[in-house]
Amino acid sequence: MAVLLLIVIFMAFIALGIPDSLIGAAWPAIYEDFSVPETYISFVTMTIYGCVVVSSILCTKFLQRYGTAKTTAVSTALIAIGILGFSFSPNLLYMCLFSILIGIGGGAINTGLNNYVALHYEARHMNFLHCFYGVGTICSTSLLTVTLENSGWRIGYQYIFIVQIVIALLIFISIPIWKSDKTSAEKSEETGQRKLSIIKMLRMPAIRTLWCAIFTTNAIEFAVGYWLSTYLVKARGISLEQGAFAATLYYGGMALGRFLSGLISNKIKTWKRIGIGVLIVLVSVIAIIIPFSYILTIAGLFLIGFGNGSIYPNLIHLTPHSFGEEYSQSITASEIAVAYLGVMVTLPVSSLVIGWAGIRIFPVFLAVVAAVMLWSLWRLILLLKRQGKYHREL
Repeated sequence: MAVLLLIVIFMAFIALGIPDSLIGAAWPAIYEDFSVPETYISFVTMTIYGCVVVSSILCTKFLQRYGTAKTTAVSTALIAIGILGFSFSPNLLYMCLFSILIGIGGGAINTGLNNYVALHYEARHMNFLHCFYGVGTICSTSLLTVTLENSGWRIGYQYIFIVQIVIALLIFISIPIWKSDKTSAEKSEETGQRKLSIIKMLRMPAIRTLWCAIFTTNAIEFAVGYWLSTYLVKARGISLEQGAFAATLYYGGMALGRFLSGLISNKIKTWKRIGIGVLIVLVSVIAIIIPFSYILTIAGLFLIGFGNGSIYPNLIHLTPHSFGEEYSQSITASEIAVAYLGVMVTLPVSSLVIGWAGIRIFPVFLAVVAAVMLWSLWRLILLLKRQGKYHREL
């Protein structure tokens, strides 16, 4: 039953990843269909991730009242409805309205399952969990690539809705097997959870620095995901189908990085795996800035996903160890909120930069964000060492 439950949890994260890669891969076709500027993608993304931030902060009460299983099932269904709504949207305003459902569902799934796995499973399971998020992004972009060639982006969204609603139904069916997902009183007794307010967390330098690290690693992940196809189509002159395929490779690199991080978790400790990931990202960004061939650019983007992919789940896994299990749910909720706040801020800022300087500035933008990520992780390690909370053996 424990293995079956883990499979269900992985499926839920596939459902979480499905919508996140879609808008970026489909956007070159969508903005032409709606006759809007390419930078208008920020209206959709800010709506989605603004709702994710709010949902992440507020969903703790729902998790305690209804449990992780029911919250996850309902949230997956909300995402499915939002995806279906996208396919029938006549203009950008309707897409923004359906984005609300996707954001609310995504925030609840992310917060509930990340904390659940961090408390009840090992580091390799956390990496595998986020690997399956990557599986979701790959599945959706692969299906979209096929439909772009034959039927258009709307049909692609409708096919993907079917996949999403099937996953939601399977999660509903699995609710009885969530043995550890009991009443809030039993959960509190089991994990000893205590609330930590945002104000108190703001007063803690280590948490502020952790937020900065999570902000930047997610900014890189989603900025590449959303601008990759547009950058390759407009700056490198490839086709829409090739751009969507390149997005699939990027998310494939992210999933592979998380999968391998899970496999080697017993041999290479978590902090070392984070350091290796940062090094790969820095080298890859430099490779993209240098105007080499299209093939090398694709390889660099693949390696950004590969290196950056494992940083976020490993930081989430370290949360109970670095700050205490009793505060893990509150801090995890704040991490999810900050992660998507990073997306909310980065995408409109990148839209402004690209609108001003052109899409070719995109690799330089990535380099700046990567440098801030490196600094914040270095600073976080120093602060944890001073507090005696840096565990090299983890």
